[in-house]
Amino acid sequence: MSSEELSSSVTHWLDSWWLLLLPFVMLLAIAAFVVGFVLLLYMISPLISPKPFKLSGAHVVVTGGSSGIGKCIAIECYKQGAFITLVARDETKLVQAKKEVEKCAINDKQVVLCISVDVSKDYGQVESVIKQEVDMDIFKKMMEVNYLGSVYPTRAVITTMKERRMGRIMFVSSQAGQIGLFGYTAYSPSKFALRGLAESLQMEMKPYNIYVTVAYPPDTDTPGLAAENKTKPLETKMISETSAVCQPEQVAKVFVKDAVQGNFNSSVGPDGYMLSALTCGMSPVTSITEGLQQIVTMGLFRTISLFYLCSFDSIVRRCMIQREQSKAADKRE
Repeated sequence: MSSEELSSSVTHWLDSWWLLLLPFVMLLAIAAFVVGFVLLLYMISPLISPKPFKLSGAHVVVTGGSSGIGKCIAIECYKQGAFITLVARDETKLVQAKKEVEKCAINDKQVVLCISVDVSKDYGQVESVIKQEVDMDIFKKMMEVNYLGSVYPTRAVITTMKERRMGRIMFVSSQAGQIGLFGYTAYSPSKFALRGLAESLQMEMKPYNIYVTVAYPPDTDTPGLAAENKTKPLETKMISETSAVCQPEQVAKVFVKDAVQGNFNSSVGPDGYMLSALTCGMSPVTSITEGLQQIVTMGLFRTISLFYLCSFDSIVRRCMIQREQSKAADKRE
């Protein structure tokens, strides 16, 4: 074989191998670009995120602070050096909650104040019964308690926050404020409304270094849940059983941490994270990394959610069939 033929053969062999390797090289280059892009986002995200809010010496007003998640949030903030004002209707519970919070003081300057007031307006006590057929009056009451009960205290403090050019506002919604469920036709809309309020308020207040957090607690072991469980429709109970019940102390720690960091969404556990990603829509993001995570996980989480929805529909259908069979049996008797 002549040198020219040998050279041609080698060149041909190299060209063939290059064509085979080209796709792998391109994949490697794309992978390197993606990794580099993610690292870049991770590096610059702290530059665009709000600075953590120091609770030491801050004044924290907690509505609904006499029990449940509200009381635990007050305790968690008090442990970090905040001054606390508890607002609730039941004066007896307020006094007891005040004693519990005061036990967690970290310095002798901290103070806990109590204000017994209805933060929505003068309304009759909302019955905890959520029936399949709900009285129209309950819809109004739910909006007064859950929506207006958040609007009024916010309006009372927002002017001072703007003057100081700093502050944090947290609205406690619910996972039922992210997905409408059987039995919550009055409750869910009042919690969904907080999301719209929070998004608008965040856009208005961000120039003043005021950040809004919407917290979405799951079922939490509180007196409210215990009362609710006594009157839940069977369908609602079965759907609720698909997720675990969290402890209020755990939930409060997550919410306080997210509020301090200035995160718009605050959720607990894998289910909460998935719901927040699925329902993010046009909501604000704290960092580019958070936005990227939502983009990447959206398709997977939507697929998983379809299985959940099919399961929920199946539960409702089975309960309806059981109820109709029971009615038919009663008629025969």
